[in-house]
Amino acid sequence: QATLVESGGGSAQSGGSLRLSCAAPGFAHTKYCMGWFRQGPGKGREGVAVVTSDGTTTYADFVKGRFTISKDNAKKYLYLQMDSLKPEDTGMYFCAATPFACVLAPDEYTYWGQGTQVTVSS
Repeated sequence: QATLVESGGGSAQSGGSLRLSCAAPGFAHTKYCMGWFRQGPGKGREGVAVVTSDGTTTYADFVKGRFTISKDNAKKYLYLQMDSLKPEDTGMYFCAATPFACVLAPDEYTYWGQGTQVTVSS
C-alpha cells in the first residue's frame, strides 16, 4: 500500500534542530522522487526540499544551508535534518512522492502523508 507516515515533529527554540522522518514502505525509492513540503499558518503549501531517485537534491532558497534531505533506499525512509531553525519555519511538514518531475511545486506530487507539526519559538 502506498502510504507515507511522517514523524519527528515537535517544538524547538530558534537556532535549534529537529529531524523529521518519513516511512514509505510502499514506494520504490529508486523510481520515485521524494520530497518535503510545509504549510505555515495562513499560508499555502510550499516545497522545502526534494531528492530524485538517483539522489540529486534540490532545496528552496529559504532553507539552503540549514536543512538537509536524505533517504535510505533499503529501509525506505526519507529524512529532513533541520538546523538553525527560525520561527518562520513553523508549520505542518508533509512528506510526498511522485513518479514524475522532481520539482518543488506541490501540485506535481501524487502521494502525501498526513503531516507532522513543527513549532519554532523565538
